[in-house]
Amino acid sequence: MSNYLVTGAAGFIGARTTEILLEQGHTVTGIDNLNDAYDPRMKEYRLAKLQSSRGFTFHRADISQKDVISLFEGKKFDGLVNLAARAGVRFSVENPWAFVESNVTGTLNMLEVCKQTGGGTFIVASTSSIYGANPPYPTPESASSSEPLQPYAASKKGAEAMTHAYHHLYGINTTILRFFTVYGPAGRPDLALFRFVQWIIEGRPVHIYGDGEQSRGFTYIDDIVRGIIAALRPMGHEIINLGGHEVITINALVQLIEDLTGKKANVIHEPPNPADMFTNWADVSKARELLDWSPEYDMRAGTQKLIEWYLAERSWANQVLTL
Repeated sequence: MSNYLVTGAAGFIGARTTEILLEQGHTVTGIDNLNDAYDPRMKEYRLAKLQSSRGFTFHRADISQKDVISLFEGKKFDGLVNLAARAGVRFSVENPWAFVESNVTGTLNMLEVCKQTGGGTFIVASTSSIYGANPPYPTPESASSSEPLQPYAASKKGAEAMTHAYHHLYGINTTILRFFTVYGPAGRPDLALFRFVQWIIEGRPVHIYGDGEQSRGFTYIDDIVRGIIAALRPMGHEIINLGGHEVITINALVQLIEDLTGKKANVIHEPPNPADMFTNWADVSKARELLDWSPEYDMRAGTQKLIEWYLAERSWANQVLTL
């Protein structure tokens, strides 16, 4: 069995990645600063589950601080999965400095850890937002990523560039995974699916930016984690999309949740946000070829899993802040 370092271990993708690696019999060292980018009760919930598992070690620390590198002196890892990041296209417009610190400087520090420890494959999470306003659809990895629409995507581009530099200079095996709108149980409460499920079940107003005809290729969390784990093998330097095979409009998403919950949404339309992309749709041909990966969950099955989780945790999840 192998030993992995996972950053952002209390985050949505990081926690599920850690959980599945532990279930497979690996040992995992997790790091997270438990910041308040969204309601910290979600991170505390995920972390509590992990801390009851054998083989898990946790450090509460910030990867953007240079002294974090010394935490891992003398350690040996078979892979480093860098999922710690500031995410959110709209908030990045308000505070771009936080995104540069976490996503660029944090990635630099973790690359230094990988160089120092001989840490096997380095995986860094990137985003479909990097493709900008008018990519081809479905979007291949070869599409331009040099015209980001907000600081979030720009910071991820910086992280990608730094990752390539360390591959070139030090021969580190590096894989950049560009995620397309991830959702599922215990997901981020600042994203549409968690919000809509909570708002519709609790009878609260459902806020939609624009006319709701914008669309996303949502990707279920377990599909994403299968891709991450498949990418842990050495491949030199690769950039790979991981994304859902279904594209759905926001209006249709609301209708799906109405159907699955038996509740009617009270929709309120807000002005469109210029930081938002109108759509995304992943070309995952490369993931199929290199990782033998394709998404397994359709939108209906994945959304049902989220609703079931929410209803089971409703006593506290109904109080999670979503605005």
